[in-house]
Amino acid sequence: MLSPRMQAALNKQVNAELFSSYLYLSMSAYFESTSMAGMAQWVRIQAQEELGHAMKFYDYINERNGRVALAQIESPKTEWKSPLDVFEDIYAHEQKVTALIHGLVDLAIAEKDHATETFLQWFVTEQVEEESAAATLVDRLKLVGDNGVAHFMLDGQLGQRAPTPAAGE
Repeated sequence: MLSPRMQAALNKQVNAELFSSYLYLSMSAYFESTSMAGMAQWVRIQAQEELGHAMKFYDYINERNGRVALAQIESPKTEWKSPLDVFEDIYAHEQKVTALIHGLVDLAIAEKDHATETFLQWFVTEQVEEESAAATLVDRLKLVGDNGVAHFMLDGQLGQRAPTPAAGE
């Protein structure tokens, strides 16, 4: 059974993951509006992954005989200046999510909730991958600058991203 503090924190994380999905869907809509279908595809898949993360937390709370309490999801940003601006926001957002996950691990340790600490290790590893992918794209976009041909080529590459099945599927 989850402690009240752990349950509340995990519920906050459900909301944070749902916000992440909503934010990435907003970014996808932005890219669609700028004819960058490949980047839109990449971020849309990211939105789907974040929804999957929210559901992992949702299912875990229920599995531990907790109570999921959904809260209002904050409205995401809808406008950006450039693809670089979007991916810098993605990188900063993933760093924020990493800090949230680390806070949950710290709480699980303080609560001596070994099951939750173990559950969270998947997310710790996932965040390393998320930050790395975002940082790489920021670096590539900085490298190409305002070169339209390079943006077109990167858009094509990012459009090749296919959804990956969630762990355990």
